[in-house]
Amino acid sequence: MDAAKQLRSAAAQCAAADPGSLSEEDLMLVLDAIHAAAQLLRAAEAHVVGEIDARRLPVTAHATSTSTWLRDHLRIDVFAARALVQQAHALHRRPALEQALTSGTVNADQAAVIAEAIQDLPEELDSASVDKAEAILVDWAGELEPRQLRKHATRILDQVAPEMAAAASAEALERQRERAWQTRSLKIYPIPYGRVRFNGVLDVESAAVVRAALDPLCAPRPEAPQGYDQRRADALVEVCKLALRTRELPSDGGERPQVTVTIPYDPLTRSLGAGTLDTDDPVTPEQARRLACDAQITPVVLGGEGQILDVGRSRRLISGSLHKALVTRDGGCAFPGCDRPARWCESHHIVPWHLGGRTSLDNAVLVCGHHHRLLHHSRWRVQLGPDRRPEFIPPPYVDRGRRPRRNIYHLRG
Repeated sequence: MDAAKQLRSAAAQCAAADPGSLSEEDLMLVLDAIHAAAQLLRAAEAHVVGEIDARRLPVTAHATSTSTWLRDHLRIDVFAARALVQQAHALHRRPALEQALTSGTVNADQAAVIAEAIQDLPEELDSASVDKAEAILVDWAGELEPRQLRKHATRILDQVAPEMAAAASAEALERQRERAWQTRSLKIYPIPYGRVRFNGVLDVESAAVVRAALDPLCAPRPEAPQGYDQRRADALVEVCKLALRTRELPSDGGERPQVTVTIPYDPLTRSLGAGTLDTDDPVTPEQARRLACDAQITPVVLGGEGQILDVGRSRRLISGSLHKALVTRDGGCAFPGCDRPARWCESHHIVPWHLGGRTSLDNAVLVCGHHHRLLHHSRWRVQLGPDRRPEFIPPPYVDRGRRPRRNIYHLRG
């Protein structure tokens, strides 16, 4: 604790200092020192995260995983949180790699590459050869940046067990195929100026299917953008529009998949305001009308205080228009600190239906499966606040004051 406090004080001094008075030589020395310290801190942080994970502290806080707990606790990106947990596990398994990181022989990114390469070695390889491979990769890290190191690491078996390399080639390709499939992903997240970034990884077979669907729509046309990347982006949207027009997609909350636009209505001027998509992104009234021409949309009209009209029914299941109103209000799992989107969530009666609770918007909350079970089997309680938004009351062992908590990841402004 004393070292951590001194560290924070020293870091604050460095951050507040003006490097403008340093000579060119001193600038380089200071950069090297700060970078080396940052790598040591990455190791220290991984040690603490590993201990937190081993003690299962996130489970006590009812988080779905250590990664999501870190994201909420440190307010960092969930992908960075996941990488931190993975590095904590890797350093725990490989003491020599941990020593290389703490001594400054490798940096944190190189350590991640080496841990990944060691994990990919054949299971039948003896421990001495595994240790030798690790030592060679650590030595290579003195000259190679992470991307180059990863490329060279694919041939590490030639260095430590050449008699196995040829025989393991087919197995390595199969592991590569399996890994490509297991690590496939598609990330969609907003970036500044009304844009959304798509970032994904596919295995070669899946990528071939996507290209086959997009390429026919990427041909140059007089009215289409000249850049191939722009035409490919437009092609992806066209393929999705085509899918939405069919009846082949699975249902979403009991309804066909469709875009939901929330549009405030002023009864005095009889005019529509700027709308909000179900992704919480704003759109102009003109954009909303254009969406209505291109795809099926569900309008959710708000009153003067931004309240959704109650669409309750005398039924038990929360589906159809009521489910869509619930998604519009909560945006995703309403439990504090949970970022799971609406499509992964379930509708929960605040007052149970079998105890007389109504199936209405004021008696419903959207929660993921993990937190749905938690509400049924713990002392967590949920209620609607004065603004008709859900808030959760923690049990005394989480917060003795039992102060209401809200989810900050999905609430609309």
